[in-house]
Amino acid sequence: MTDLNLRLAQLKEDRNAVILAHVYQRAEVQDAADFVGDSLGLSQQAKKTDADVILFCGVHFMAETAAIVCPEKTVLMPDANAGCPMANMLTVRQLRAKKQEHPGAVVVCYVNSSAAVKAESDICCTSANAVEVVRSIEREKEVIFVPDASLGGYVGRMLDRPMILWPGYCPTHHRILAEDVLMLKQAHPAAKAAVHPECTEDVLALADFIGSTSAILDYCRQTDAPEFVVGTEIGVRHQLQQQNPDKVFYMIEQLADCPNMKLTTLEKMVWALEDMQPRVTVDEETAGRARQAIERMLAIPRTR
Repeated sequence: MTDLNLRLAQLKEDRNAVILAHVYQRAEVQDAADFVGDSLGLSQQAKKTDADVILFCGVHFMAETAAIVCPEKTVLMPDANAGCPMANMLTVRQLRAKKQEHPGAVVVCYVNSSAAVKAESDICCTSANAVEVVRSIEREKEVIFVPDASLGGYVGRMLDRPMILWPGYCPTHHRILAEDVLMLKQAHPAAKAAVHPECTEDVLALADFIGSTSAILDYCRQTDAPEFVVGTEIGVRHQLQQQNPDKVFYMIEQLADCPNMKLTTLEKMVWALEDMQPRVTVDEETAGRARQAIERMLAIPRTR
């Protein structure tokens, strides 16, 4: 164990802190965390932890979600600059204008969005439960799905349901191209292809399995195949290799590396707990409205 790891462990004990890390984080950050998971899993962990401090190793909207769900706790993130380009593709003003165009529509908000956008929405979702969330809405109601058009389009096709999509997207997942999938599948014919629904439709059409990062991890662990072609952010490879040491994983695109996720380092984690900064807070009025949308999401049973 390095000096940084020892210092981090001592600070965690002193602060009664829990460390949550997204699967797209650096390997050493994942290894130092108490819980590693996707957005939904980490939201659930934040909600039930008895720690006084949550050190959230992810991007800003994730730490905001923890602050909304756990208003009595101190939520820190190691680097305040770790934002999400997709979340920046939709403003509250734009969402309100879209709602005026479709009065009576239900707004389903992907968690990759600001607290203010969540507060303007009816229910949140993650890539792990988006299908279940939209399925829970009466079919006669219009659905506005924001901000990810790729995920929303996938959900609409899965449920054979029209969706009003906002033209947002994940730049990291959109770097994964269909030609990359075909090339790897041809080079490794025994491999199964598992991709994230934030990818473009032509990429999804080539997949053997489509799912959230947690679902991809489950699929690769449970499927009797020696090799996998994986289309999501490359940080997930660390968990894939740890959980499946006898299997081989080919990441579809080496450029599918989220620079904001990689801003977190062990040094910054130590500094955050030493200084109890940067702290993530959400004003009470926004948090209260956003919490309703998040709680509605968390109340829907997770199927995988």
